[in-house]
Amino acid sequence: MLDVRFIRSNTFRWAFGVACLFATFVTVLFAFIYFNIDDYLIARSDRVIIAQVSFFSALPLERRVSAIEDHLAEDPRSVQFAGLFDANGSRIAGNVGLLPNGLRIDGSVQNVQVAPLNWNAPGNPKVRAAARHLEDGDTLMIARNVDETWEISHAVGEALALGLLPAFCLCLLAGAWLSLRAQSRVEEVNQRVRRIIAGNLRERLPHRNVDEPFSRLAAIVNGMLDEMESMISALSGVGNDIAHDLRTPLTRARLTLERGRSHAGTLEQLQEAADKAIAGIDQSLAIVTALLRLADIENSRRSSAFGSVALADLIREVSDIYEPIAEDKQIRLSVGIAAKLEVRGDRDLLFEAIVNLVDNAVKFTPEGGEVDIELAQSEQGTVVRVTDTGPGIPRQETEAVLRRFFRSDKMRNTPGVGLGLNLVAAIVKLHGFRLVIHPGPGGRVEIICTRQERAGQRSGQLEYPEARFQAV
Repeated sequence: MLDVRFIRSNTFRWAFGVACLFATFVTVLFAFIYFNIDDYLIARSDRVIIAQVSFFSALPLERRVSAIEDHLAEDPRSVQFAGLFDANGSRIAGNVGLLPNGLRIDGSVQNVQVAPLNWNAPGNPKVRAAARHLEDGDTLMIARNVDETWEISHAVGEALALGLLPAFCLCLLAGAWLSLRAQSRVEEVNQRVRRIIAGNLRERLPHRNVDEPFSRLAAIVNGMLDEMESMISALSGVGNDIAHDLRTPLTRARLTLERGRSHAGTLEQLQEAADKAIAGIDQSLAIVTALLRLADIENSRRSSAFGSVALADLIREVSDIYEPIAEDKQIRLSVGIAAKLEVRGDRDLLFEAIVNLVDNAVKFTPEGGEVDIELAQSEQGTVVRVTDTGPGIPRQETEAVLRRFFRSDKMRNTPGVGLGLNLVAAIVKLHGFRLVIHPGPGGRVEIICTRQERAGQRSGQLEYPEARFQAV
C-alpha cells in the first residue's frame, strides 16, 4: 500500500506552498500578457486603419476608386472593409453597401457593425472603423475585422494556461520526491538508532561525502558514537581490572595476617606481619584513591577557575622533589628552560601531570641513565617534554598505555598500578592540550599546551578545544 505520510511532512507542505505561490504568480503573469497582447493588437490595427484613411484621402478621385478595389482584392482573409460614398450616401466603391449606423465621421477609430456585400457568414461582423469627409463631398470609410486579434490573444492565453498545470504538478512531484527522500533517510536513521539502542555500538548513521547539513550532522554523530564506543569498550574491562588489582594486595595482606596470627612467636614478628598487611592495604587504598582522583578530574568543571600558571617555576619544583630520588638511582636529572612561559590552567593539576611523567621516567630508567625535563616554545605552542634513556614505549603500546591498569609485560615487576599516564591524559584533556607519546627506545612524552580562543567570544573567557592524543 502506498505510504502517504509524506503529505503531512513539512517538506511537502513547503513544496505545496511554493507551488501555489508559483501558480498565483504565473496566473497574474498570464493575465497581464493576455490583456496586453489584446490591447497591443487592437492599437496596431487602429494605427493601420488611420494610415489607410489618410492614404486614400490624399489620392485623386480617379485613382481613389481603383486603389480601394485593389486594396480589397489583396485581402484573401476578408478582414478588410472599405466604402466610398457620395454626398447622398450612395456607394461609389468598396465592399460595404451603407455607412454603419452610429459611425462618427470625424476620422476616429470606433467599434461598429457593418453590412458587407456578398457576406456569407451569419450576422454582420463587428469591426474597428474610421470615416472622414473628403474635399469633393464624398465620405470614405475604412474598417477592419479585429476578431483575429481576439483569436490570437485567446490562443496565447490557452497556451499559457495549459503550461500552468504541468508546472504546478511538477512542483508537487518535486515536493513529494523531496519529502519521500527525507522520510526514507529519517527512517533509515531511526532503524540504525534502534540497533544502537539495542546494543550494537558498531552501527553508524548513513552519510555521504557531500557538503550538506544532514551529512555533516551524521558525521558529527558518528564521531560521537566512535568516542562512546571507545569509552564503553574501555569501561567494560575496568571492573575486572579493578578486581584483579585489588585482589592481589588484599590477598597478600590477608595471608600475611593469617600467618602472623598462626606463626608469630614474638611481638616483633607480629608487628612485622602487621606492617606487611598495612602495606598491602595501603596499595589497595592507593588504587581506590587514584580512581577517585581520575573520576574527579574527568567530571571536573574547574576550568572556570583557571589562572595563569608559570611552567618554569612548576618544573623547578618537580625537579627539586625528584633530584634526590634520581641521585639514589645514579640517574642524572637535568632541567632545560628556554623561557619563562605561562599557560592558562589549574596549577595543582598541571603539577600532578608533570610529576607523573617524571616519576615514570625515573622509575623506568636504569642506573646510570639520564632524565631530561624541558620547557620550550614551538609553532604548536608551549611544550613540556620529559625524555629518558629507559626502554621506552613500543609502538604497538602507545595507545594502550593510556588505558587504566595497563601494565606492559616487561614492567610487571615494577611497582605501580597502571594509572599514571591515564591520569595525565585526563588532566591534559581537561585543559584542552595535546599529549604526544614518541615510541621506541628512550622514552619521550610531550604535553603541548595549545590555546585557541573561539571566534565570536565576547565575554573575555577563553575556551579550550577538545584534547587530542597523538602517537608519533
